[in-house]
Amino acid sequence: MNLVLDTSVIIAVITNEAHKRRLIELTKGADLMAPSSLHWEIGNAFSAMFRRNRITLKQSIAALGAYRQIPLRYDDIELTVAVQLSHRLRIYAYDAYVLACAIKNRCPLISLDSSLVDTARKAGIEVLEVTL
Repeated sequence: MNLVLDTSVIIAVITNEAHKRRLIELTKGADLMAPSSLHWEIGNAFSAMFRRNRITLKQSIAALGAYRQIPLRYDDIELTVAVQLSHRLRIYAYDAYVLACAIKNRCPLISLDSSLVDTARKAGIEVLEVTL
């Protein structure tokens, strides 16, 4: 089964957050996908964590090593498609890239972002529930 992951899932796994074990269980054996924008979103997430003193540079470098070990297939999303989806759903482009990836590849989304999950469901995208 193909699964589209968003940044919240990757960050939870590579920074050892509470959901890590459950996320690994849910994704085991799946072909994992993400929009190509994920790299920049990971960088943005780390910059936000730096500003809140939630992570050190050393920890972020170690987490990036873990990120590189995740077998992800990256999908280029057409900018026009993402902008149209952003307009229609009134969401940020980064969220539109993730949803467009799930739509394009006809596969479920897994996310810890409740707002993105709600929007995905409204757009008719299957979502895998993540509970501890």
